[in-house]
Order: sequence, then C-alpha cells, then structure tokens
Amino acid sequence: MSLRLCILGSGSSGNCTYVASATTAILVDGGLSAKAIATRLEKIGASLEQVKGVCLSHEHSDHIAGLKTLQSKYAIPLFANEGTIQGLKNSKDLAALAWQKFQTGSAFEIGDLNIEPFSVPHDAMEPVGFVITCGAESIGIVTDLGIPTALVRERLKNCNAIVLESNHDEEMLMNSQRPWQLKQRILGRQGHLSNVRAAAMLAEIAGPHLQRVFLAHLSSECNRQDVAWRATRDALARAGHTHITISMTFPNQVSEIWTAA
Repeated sequence: MSLRLCILGSGSSGNCTYVASATTAILVDGGLSAKAIATRLEKIGASLEQVKGVCLSHEHSDHIAGLKTLQSKYAIPLFANEGTIQGLKNSKDLAALAWQKFQTGSAFEIGDLNIEPFSVPHDAMEPVGFVITCGAESIGIVTDLGIPTALVRERLKNCNAIVLESNHDEEMLMNSQRPWQLKQRILGRQGHLSNVRAAAMLAEIAGPHLQRVFLAHLSSECNRQDVAWRATRDALARAGHTHITISMTFPNQVSEIWTAA
C-alpha cells in the first residue's frame, strides 16, 4: 500500500490531517474534537485505534482542540518541539500531557514513516511544517505561514503531494470588515499565505513528481473555494504543470483521499 493522505478538517475552526502507510497511521495536528476526528476517520475506513502519533505544527487553538482526549482516552503519543510545548504552558491540561519532543530540522520516525519538521514563518513559538516520507514517496504539509521562504521551497520541492495554506484573496481581505491591525497581521511575514503567493510558490517548485496539491486553511470570510482553486490552476498552467490535480479542503468534512501512484 502506498502513502495515503486525507485532510480531515482545515480552517480556523480546526485543522487535522491523516497520513498513513501500509503499517503506520499518524495525524498532523489535532484541532478537531476527538469525537469529530474519530467520525471522520470512519468515513475513510480508518480509526483512532490505528493512529500511532500526533505531530503538532504549533500551539494555536485550531490545531490542539482534541489533543487531551486523544492521549487520555486513546493513549496516542503526542510529538512537538520545545517551543510549541512551551507555548502550551498557559493550558495546564495540555502542558501536563506526556510529550515526545523532536528537534526542528532533525528527522524522526514513527513506524515506517520518516518525519522531517522544518521551520516556517508564523506568529507562534516555534512553528513547523512537515515532510513525511515512506520509501520513495513523500508528502509535504504546511498549513500556516506568512511567506514562502527558501527553506519551505527546498523542503517541498520533491514531494509527491503537498498540503499548502491558501488562506485569503488579498482584495477580499482588504475589503472585509476586519480591523486594520488584523489585516496587517494576516498579510505580514508571520501571518497567512494568500492565494497568489501560494500559487506562485507551487508553480515554482512543481515538477513531474508532484501529483496532487491540497489547498488548505481557506478563510471563510476572505476567500472562496473557486477563487483559490482558479489562482492555483492558472499559475500551474502558466508554468506548464497541467498534470497536477488540485483538491480542496473543508472545515466541516473530509477532503478527497490521495494515494501515491
């Protein structure tokens, strides 16, 4: 069985991604309730009992909601770096959990999955993206970042599937009723990636190896599925990458399932 990928939920209301090989299943982030995660796993023929670990990208609330129950009820190991663990200190319940610590920039293994955490620019303590590899297949996951750095490009450029934030349409954001300070935060270097910036980076790093792109963390107020999809399709087409399938993610339902060809 090849690598299998499904985004169980994505957006400001909660983020959680399922990745599995033939023998090992993990979650990236646990921002949905444990009940919601279990229900959505059932929809794709999986279960929480099969999950061998949760890898946490950062400490923001939309990535951590289910963690306590995932460990206390299901005994699922939790993996995070020192900065993220420190960032959870304001939550006694989460800080007291048994954390397995990884070092940003150093790969570690869960079962037959090799997981490489790498730094991303976002307004958290020590936020990371992940490249998850099994054999010759790899998946890149970056759900929150302000700008597409050289490091992010380098880590994602050889992936067969990529989950990438495409948070907002800049015009929709500027025309929204959001406070100016919040708009500045979102547009800043440690904020969130716009459709145009996400699409441009994908067009730059794509190649014959890239099979599928999932557009993640879309703003419910400052973006639309069709707008984000079109921006990515057009950028990839201009760069000659018409072979890549673009899939959407959703806050309240699972995405399509990708299995490595």
